[in-house]
Amino acid sequence: MNLTGIIGYPTTPFNADGEGVDLSKLEMVIDTLIASEVNAIAALGSAGEAAYLSEKEWQDVASHTVKHVQGRVPVVIGIAELTTEQAVKRAKYAHQIGADVIMLSPFSYYKLVEEEIYSHYQSVSDATPLPIMVYNNPATCGVDMSPQFMLKMIANIKNASMIKESTGDIQRMHKIYKLSGAMVPFFNGCNHMALEALNAGASGWCTAAPCLIADKPKQLFEAVKSGDQNKARELFYQQYNFLEFIVKAGLAAAIKSGFDLQGNKVGPPRRPLLPLAMLEQEQLKDMLATLGHI
Repeated sequence: MNLTGIIGYPTTPFNADGEGVDLSKLEMVIDTLIASEVNAIAALGSAGEAAYLSEKEWQDVASHTVKHVQGRVPVVIGIAELTTEQAVKRAKYAHQIGADVIMLSPFSYYKLVEEEIYSHYQSVSDATPLPIMVYNNPATCGVDMSPQFMLKMIANIKNASMIKESTGDIQRMHKIYKLSGAMVPFFNGCNHMALEALNAGASGWCTAAPCLIADKPKQLFEAVKSGDQNKARELFYQQYNFLEFIVKAGLAAAIKSGFDLQGNKVGPPRRPLLPLAMLEQEQLKDMLATLGHI
């Protein structure tokens, strides 16, 4: 699987009371992303509130995403579980429903050592033939993997084949590029670093931004790849305040509030997450208006 470009993250719509997943609204979110020219759909990440879903909800979102995308773009399924047993179970399910890639992050309560992380990835690889994106996001998962260690797993674990780096440290991307001889695809997961990351050789950018600002992220990606740095900088700084805002405000709450402002209600974030405060909603409204998306 040769992924490249913009990997779009759908939010998971809930009913108005927050108690159930609204699969018809999920279709709207997916279609919005595809209309924004994303190169892949990555369900059940942070924006998708995967950690707050029941087992059945998680399976329903995963299977319905694959079914509705219907091969228009590749589908990535996010997996972040405390136990290897549950991660293996979900990886098998992703393969069963026809997903193309799994994005696997080690989720931790106890501090994991590298041997434990390696074993976790090896077990998932042994359980499914799907390509594995090694996902490093210590802010949410409590585990920080060095570029050297992630590349070791890519070299030695059969299905581990690409990296998503979300620490916000551009030097790590430089190290991945340099140490791998530019042979290991890596993706930026830090919105406000998109320009730097793409210039550092990232294969793509994983973001929920196209949910609200259409193809502006894709335009940035294409500008960098075509070598038009003036246009790339212009596009990036147009989006910068928005990209920074949705991360600081909380991806799920910000994206859902944005959909509401655009007339597409997708329900609230699931508690304990709360909707954006009124002041934040006004700030988001102003940003979307400036970008021409409200």
